[in-house]
Amino acid sequence: MTNTERTTALITGANKGLGREAARRLGALGWKIFLGSRDEARGQAAAARLAEDGIDVILIPLDVTSDASVNEATRLVREHTDHLDVLVNNAGAPGNAVPPADATAGEIHAVYDTNVYGPVRVTHAFLPLLQAAEHPRVVMVSSGGGSFAVVTDPDQPVSKMHELAYSSSKAALNMITVRYAQALPHIKFNVATPGETANHKFAATDMNRHTGLLTVTEGTDSIVRLATLGPDGPTGVFVDRLGPIAW
Repeated sequence: MTNTERTTALITGANKGLGREAARRLGALGWKIFLGSRDEARGQAAAARLAEDGIDVILIPLDVTSDASVNEATRLVREHTDHLDVLVNNAGAPGNAVPPADATAGEIHAVYDTNVYGPVRVTHAFLPLLQAAEHPRVVMVSSGGGSFAVVTDPDQPVSKMHELAYSSSKAALNMITVRYAQALPHIKFNVATPGETANHKFAATDMNRHTGLLTVTEGTDSIVRLATLGPDGPTGVFVDRLGPIAW
């Protein structure tokens, strides 16, 4: 069975936090939401809660670190639609905040597998469905910590967070997004960070032990804005909820 009229969106890591809230907000627009979740039980629970709110949601078991899982997710989505309007690469790993002097290649690799290779795996697998859409958009969920301008600003708290894995993985994701945008101009590839960079604020999620000053809804403002861009919207940009930020 295919769906050729309703806007379709796949969101990775959508069983909780920013991903689930983005699913709720985009689903409230009448979109069909494919809820990607590595943990199937948690994904089922999240999908059930969204369905209770009237969201048209389908659970897609999806581990972005596994080629087999991503390929199976593609097959499942194809059972419901012949195109994908929006892909939100939200799944992420924080790493263990290992200081640079103690960081190993293994520590960095584990974070890159989710934050860098994961979005590449998913984007590559779903590219045919995106190309079949009339106005496809891809949103990469990054961080102000992936911005050279932010990390080198001594007034920014992240400049004093001495770790290698997370910030460098998000910087790599930012570059990957720009290169996709340049090579595939018919698809809008953009980067969102769930915060207010100028105000040194970030959203409260499990990843930061809910220490952020912004709500999870406020944190998804940039994601929703990029997911709902019109045909004349930008591609290859990096934004937070207040607007464009420096790379």
